[in-house]
Amino acid sequence: MYSNLPNLVIGFHGCDKNTYHNVLYKHHRLMQSKNPYDWLGNGIYFWENSLERAKDWAEYLCKRYNTKHSDQKPKEPAVIGAVISLGYCLNLTDYGSNDILQMGYEILKFEFSKLNQPLPVNKNVKGNQDLLLRDLDCAVIERIHQYNEECNKRSYDSVRGIFLEGDPVYKNSGIMEKTHVQLCIRNPNCIKGYFKPLVPDTNWSII
Repeated sequence: MYSNLPNLVIGFHGCDKNTYHNVLYKHHRLMQSKNPYDWLGNGIYFWENSLERAKDWAEYLCKRYNTKHSDQKPKEPAVIGAVISLGYCLNLTDYGSNDILQMGYEILKFEFSKLNQPLPVNKNVKGNQDLLLRDLDCAVIERIHQYNEECNKRSYDSVRGIFLEGDPVYKNSGIMEKTHVQLCIRNPNCIKGYFKPLVPDTNWSII
């Protein structure tokens, strides 16, 4: 009953300058990510209200690309802003979503056991303590979407989650430096428009 989130939110998508120009000036759409390790399943990803985190991600992506493809033209980081309506949302910040996730996990576990195959696993990458490759979480969330389709239930337009990531902000802190709210948009009609993030006018207060 309360899964339809009525408010508009601001999201930021970290990318390269080429994608930035194609979306803002040529009116292309952002493409869905469909990696098996995506944290919230398949969809278009945004950092909710976090321009700086999106910048950080864009810089990381471009640096990784430029290192691997040193013979190619280097990519430059950029950030696209978006106005988003989350619509019918699988909101993982809501306590009630635990039952939905558990159901998806149990279905997946049963199906993999019938096939005599191991479940996907969330994994670390070298030099990082966070589970950056979320194969299990992605598979569970995608199974929930599949279950809704099989039962002719309403499809989720979006998925929203909070993630504790990075090192403590200070010694013995329970607050992590890269903690963020992530949005995965499945229904492209949730995105009402894209914009170029502005630099604040220092002559005025920020509202």
